[in-house]
Amino acid sequence: MIWKHVGASLFGCAVAFAGHAQGATTTEKDVIRALHPSAGDFIIKDFTFRSGERLSELKIHYRTLGIPQNGPGGRVKNAVLILHGTGGSGEQFLVPRYAGELFGPGQPLDASKYFIILPDDIGHGNSSKPSDGLHARFPHYVYADMVRAEHALVVDRLKVNHLRLVSGTSMGCMHSFMWGEDYPDFVDALMPLACLPVEIGGRNRMWRQMLMDAIRQDPQWSHGNYSAEPKDGLRAAVDMLFIAGSAPITLQNDFPRGKMMQDYLAAQVPKMVGHLDANDLLYQVASSRDYDPSARLSDIQARVMWVNTQDDFINPPYLGIAEREVQKIPHARYVLIPASDATHGHGTHTWAAVWKSYLEELLADSKADAPEAQSDR
Repeated sequence: MIWKHVGASLFGCAVAFAGHAQGATTTEKDVIRALHPSAGDFIIKDFTFRSGERLSELKIHYRTLGIPQNGPGGRVKNAVLILHGTGGSGEQFLVPRYAGELFGPGQPLDASKYFIILPDDIGHGNSSKPSDGLHARFPHYVYADMVRAEHALVVDRLKVNHLRLVSGTSMGCMHSFMWGEDYPDFVDALMPLACLPVEIGGRNRMWRQMLMDAIRQDPQWSHGNYSAEPKDGLRAAVDMLFIAGSAPITLQNDFPRGKMMQDYLAAQVPKMVGHLDANDLLYQVASSRDYDPSARLSDIQARVMWVNTQDDFINPPYLGIAEREVQKIPHARYVLIPASDATHGHGTHTWAAVWKSYLEELLADSKADAPEAQSDR
């Protein structure tokens, strides 16, 4: 399966495309069926984006597991918001390597005890996106718009007035830091997975820009008004996504000879290209353009367990950025997981067995700070 090697979205987290390309496996279907997820659409009227553009109706698709429970004073005490990465959707978490490790009976986020919220962000999954019909006329959204829509879903549609935990992968990891800053009294704990809380620059910005340029420079793209997908541009974009989401140890173990890798790419890259829309991908990648929470990290009051991996191409640990920035967050711990046969590059964020012990530690640590815990003392 292609995503074993690329990871779990576009930047190590595109499980969504795996499902489209090959269909969910029997094991994945069993996991989903056992959890009884509910799905819905939340329509936000007259949504104004940071750019000043507007949509009369913005649709946010979501899935939930479990039911909300109230603590003292009617405050919801068991709600968990889990945020996907670039190119993914909430559905990507309903797979054995994530839900099968976290959501089952007795597991850290047991769905019989927690109310789990899995949204599709703006431009992703079944939420409003360029390919729905507006194409290049779709508003140019940024992370701030996405986080505001997530908050509206939680508060206005689901009537949740407090979150026990916000966790996210890749782009969702970056959103987690923004939640901690924008809504410091709303969240008990944050678990960002696979990101850095600084402006995207250096090599990370370079490959993203190269990806966007590859699409825009394909004559078939036609300024976003194409009648057929710009395949050459998308092929170049997919090549970069494979590198960015790659897991070096796994790739070397599985493809030790050049011909093996050539055959793998020849079979898998066209499948991924065939399931992409160029405008959707451009908007998704460009949405990080003004991300930079570094100046407000000290505003975060939640307990933070921030986890990256040593073999992450997108967030290379030798830059020392995480060790520097974590010092700004009042109640934070940074964990760097060594590369091994168990890690999957940037996509390790969706292989919960690798890091779920840290989630258990965070939930135990932050519980002591929760209002209901204090009232029981």
